[in-house]
Amino acid sequence: MQNKYQQKYTEIFQQIGDHAKLVLATSLNNKVSARTMSFVILEGSLYFQTDKEMRKYQDIKGNPNVALCFSNIQLEGICEEIGRPIEHEDFCRLFQQHFPSSFEAYSQLPNERLFVVRPTFIQRWSYINGSPMIERLYLHEKQYHEEVYLNDD
Repeated sequence: MQNKYQQKYTEIFQQIGDHAKLVLATSLNNKVSARTMSFVILEGSLYFQTDKEMRKYQDIKGNPNVALCFSNIQLEGICEEIGRPIEHEDFCRLFQQHFPSSFEAYSQLPNERLFVVRPTFIQRWSYINGSPMIERLYLHEKQYHEEVYLNDD
């Protein structure tokens, strides 16, 4: 039987699926920016591509700590450049399947780079037995915590 951490981890990644458009937030020199990006998800890591000239590329090179948002799920993690998209077969297969126009337009361009986000923290707002809950997963520690959200002053 799965422990609570593994159960919730699996549940969250099933909710996201193998591809999604997520908001990617980056920060550099106390300036924060965010944009919606096309991601594919493989074995708990989230992959996206971008051009070396884009602001997000420069932000990540200077500060690899990023945040992602999808529906009621927030993820924090470390982002790393891993090469050109076209060099990664599993990424290309899923990206072409789910985002064909972006794959055709950008994936083979010489300045395009592939990044992976490895989550370190996940938070999800949900309702459990009718009560608003904040669920938190700490991935390095493999710990799960939930708390009832009480809005009383």
